[in-house]
Amino acid sequence: MNPSPQKIEDLSLTGDNADGESLTVEQALANLEGADLGLRFYAAWWLGRFRICEAAAVTALIKALEDEADRTPEGGYPLRRNAARALGKLSDRQAVLPLIGCLDCSDFYVREAAVQSLEMLGDPLCIPALIKLLQVGLQGEQLISKQPDLSQPYDSILEALGILRATEFIPLIKPFLEHPIELVQFAAARAMYQLTEEPVYAERLVQALTGEKLQLRRAVLADLGAIGYLPAADAIAQTLAENSLKLISLKGLLEYQVNHTAASTLSAGAVKVMNLMDSLL
Repeated sequence: MNPSPQKIEDLSLTGDNADGESLTVEQALANLEGADLGLRFYAAWWLGRFRICEAAAVTALIKALEDEADRTPEGGYPLRRNAARALGKLSDRQAVLPLIGCLDCSDFYVREAAVQSLEMLGDPLCIPALIKLLQVGLQGEQLISKQPDLSQPYDSILEALGILRATEFIPLIKPFLEHPIELVQFAAARAMYQLTEEPVYAERLVQALTGEKLQLRRAVLADLGAIGYLPAADAIAQTLAENSLKLISLKGLLEYQVNHTAASTLSAGAVKVMNLMDSLL
């Protein structure tokens, strides 16, 4: 899905360290443990951005998930948020339980970052905790309200459940196809296709490529690339959106074709996608 304004803000770093070349691992770790909140915030981002998969980095970032010093006037936890995002990039499953703990944080963006990192780590141990968050918007197997519900990062939760193959919870995922927020609907369709492989859900995403809002078309391009839905190839190439995003989406289709073809030669689907990609260059 599209990044939130908060995510964009977190990445808008300026100054001598913005290119990442002025820090060493030792400096980043020292900064993360220091008193300067700005340096701590940047160090957490830097460790994730450059995928510093050292035990000391993982330990320090996990500790930062409980930080109380870096608070916004609204009650947010910026350092926790950056630490949660970074841990998803370091591929260390020591972070799974601490990230599950973050799902109880009062900061929406910390919960969102934790969900996305748990998806990246791919450990099904987190599924019950994700379902608990999802059920905030449900009464039984029905949506509680027809009004937009912004209390939880439902789109990220649904995407994670699809990636984690949470098939036993399909009845709780399906109602979100009717959520009043379109991004959540698309995340539900993406998850439902991943869990059922029924084309009707992927086709719903293909139809959304003709929608009026560029932001939503961009989001759907990412969703179709993530599920590798080959019949969407032509529609992706024709979408009114940046060629760079269409290429990323088609790359997802190509990778799916390559990874799911037993033969040593490229499938006809892979060749078609490659030709479409060439036409966009």
